[in-house]
Amino acid sequence: WVASIDVQENEEASANVVVKMTDSFTEQADQVTAEVGKLLGTEKVDAILCVAGGWAGGNAKSKSLFKNCDLMWKQSVWTSTISSHLATKHLKEGGLLTLAGARAALDGTPGMIGYGMAKAAVHQLCQSLAGKSSGLPPGAAAVALLPVTLDTPVNRKSMPEADFSSWTPLEFLVE
Repeated sequence: WVASIDVQENEEASANVVVKMTDSFTEQADQVTAEVGKLLGTEKVDAILCVAGGWAGGNAKSKSLFKNCDLMWKQSVWTSTISSHLATKHLKEGGLLTLAGARAALDGTPGMIGYGMAKAAVHQLCQSLAGKSSGLPPGAAAVALLPVTLDTPVNRKSMPEADFSSWTPLEFLVE
């Protein structure tokens, strides 16, 4: 059973929760929490996989700095935080929560400030979730995936001259 929480329906999912990008963080969080609660009731799941994210470049001088920071925060931090909260309610003991981090955020990201800030926040969240009083069920694990570049059709199209052999295949993430 797979539920998709996104800005559009996923026809391959067993259930969908569709959020509006124009809603505030608290509106999205309240909607998702309520709808997932209705879908699952008292059932618990083995894993919650937050695979949301995106990329936007720009340094501190960029005209799009504020817009890109806002977008990156919504796509990475909001989704990871909501997923973490869902884990406290619906994850089985010993379950798995995965969040979409990024290797780049372990260092400075001067050419992609919004992206780096958001991914660094996801890493901080994951580290906090590893603590004893994080609210996760007993024995649950929270992990952040830290790929360099995911091998997706969108990334290949936007970086056609790149060395695809160094990218992380999506099949690797599934394993």
